[in-house]
Amino acid sequence: MSIIKIIGIGDDGKESLLPIYQKWIYESELLVGGERQLSFFEDYTKEKLVIKSGLSNLVETLKSINKKVVVLASGDPLFYGIGGYLSKKMEVEIYPNLSSVQLAYAKVGDSWHNADCISIHGRSMKGLAQRINGKDNVILLTDDINNPQAIAKYLLNFGMTEYRAFVAENLGSKEEKTGWYELEEMKDSTYSNLNVVILFRQKRAPFWTMGIPDHEFSQRKPDKGLITKKEVRVLSLMNMALKPTSIVWDIGTCTGSVGIEAGRIAKGGEVYAIEKNEKDLENCLENMKKFRVDMTVKHNKAPEGLEDFPNPDAVFIGGSGGELKKLLNICCNRLKQDGRIVLNAATIETLYEASQAFKEEGFKADITMAQISRSKPILHMNRFDALNPIYIITAYREEEDIEIE
Repeated sequence: MSIIKIIGIGDDGKESLLPIYQKWIYESELLVGGERQLSFFEDYTKEKLVIKSGLSNLVETLKSINKKVVVLASGDPLFYGIGGYLSKKMEVEIYPNLSSVQLAYAKVGDSWHNADCISIHGRSMKGLAQRINGKDNVILLTDDINNPQAIAKYLLNFGMTEYRAFVAENLGSKEEKTGWYELEEMKDSTYSNLNVVILFRQKRAPFWTMGIPDHEFSQRKPDKGLITKKEVRVLSLMNMALKPTSIVWDIGTCTGSVGIEAGRIAKGGEVYAIEKNEKDLENCLENMKKFRVDMTVKHNKAPEGLEDFPNPDAVFIGGSGGELKKLLNICCNRLKQDGRIVLNAATIETLYEASQAFKEEGFKADITMAQISRSKPILHMNRFDALNPIYIITAYREEEDIEIE
């Protein structure tokens, strides 16, 4: 079998190709590509194969034949393209064209080496808010569902009005169109399905450090105590050992404070939260918009509903709804290797029950008792006002050896 050539092609078709590339195409015995790429070669007289779905099947087909094969790809085949996949499966030669991003930035007249590129082509926008929040320059690769209108509505839902958008449509073709848009304008406009969106931050965005003050969160009134206090929250998040791509469960999320802070750390991961109280859930959704964290929230009483969540790297339990042993059994069995379960207990009874349950599951539990007092003015002086003591239980599999301060 001869080495497969993968050739990038622009929206202007044959005109975007070097003469040698065109020669290789017409000398090939099988031309592979999407319908749009193949339509540029109506005069090709040999066999054509349309790529629709199932790249693994395509690989098996290409491996089974002994012909000269050329695969056509849009722009740069290695930039969110088919080239990266095929090059890992077989021997190929790749000949890139200009990517849509290169062409778009050429229209803007700006460099893009410091830009953050995120593909939402064929993917969910879930979690996009925390991934782009605070970034100066973001490239979004779109599709017909995650289009400029949908992007604008999504960003406005999280109050991200500091961004202005540049939309480039049909780059390189006769239908090429580019322009600048405010988000309010972009959500009501129409665009070609072939487009790239670039977001430029025009003004400062809200900023919060880790350990967001308690009063910043919307909470149930009049009893505002149903929140994991800032100091305990930070200690719990530290013990969860989050990575940028962690999958996190927040059980009994209430205001969403832990899940929101986890989402701001694990920006490339996912946060799944569950809450039984409808009013608390409303506050959680409001806080998500304010702090720009797009996590999945379910109204249910754990452990019911957890079956729909993917296996976690970290679990935070702020409330168990009276079914702690059953809940911990599920969390321990679903937890990924090297994962952490952090449970906050306010009573000695919960501490004992959790410790015994973790032991039965073969997990080791490290316990920190947090006794925290905050200064409080009294006349022209200050005194300390004590918060309720909290037991922070961090559990992990026995074979692991970690040190928690």
